[in-house]
Amino acid sequence: MMAIVALSACGGGNYRPVRDMPVKIGPPYKVRGVTYTPAADPAYDMLGYASWYGSESGNRTANGERFRAKWITAAHVSLPLPSYVEVTALETGRTILVRINDRGPFAGRGRIIDLSRGAAEELGIRAQGHAPVRVRIVDPPEKDRASLRKGKPARVRPSLSADALANLRAQLRASGQ
Repeated sequence: MMAIVALSACGGGNYRPVRDMPVKIGPPYKVRGVTYTPAADPAYDMLGYASWYGSESGNRTANGERFRAKWITAAHVSLPLPSYVEVTALETGRTILVRINDRGPFAGRGRIIDLSRGAAEELGIRAQGHAPVRVRIVDPPEKDRASLRKGKPARVRPSLSADALANLRAQLRASGQ
């Protein structure tokens, strides 16, 4: 009996398998007095700040999966779970594809996404802890989705030009963030 209990713990217990279906939008929810309303937003394209988290490894994400800090995942307050987004670091122009499987960030002015430690490393912002970013929803090819579902990075995405980066930085400054 003890062996069965031990083996069931190794199998992930009652965590949801990592998959893209069903997509979960969910009802409005409240955190620290603020109401968030999840919704599909096929035109989502925002400028703001990213931070990262990683000490929660093993905890359950909002869509029921096991959080793995080294995987390329993120938390967002309202996009469907899962969603795929391109995250571009505005200081370097480096862009990565990230799978959103959790809810957050719930603290910090201007924060629009919390990256896993693995995503922060891929984006090159782990040492900073907090960085200006562009987050844009995308519909990537199945090959990239499959890589991310396995915790691996997607194919390298093109970096933005210096002119495009300068334009996005100016837009972020003008927004007062």
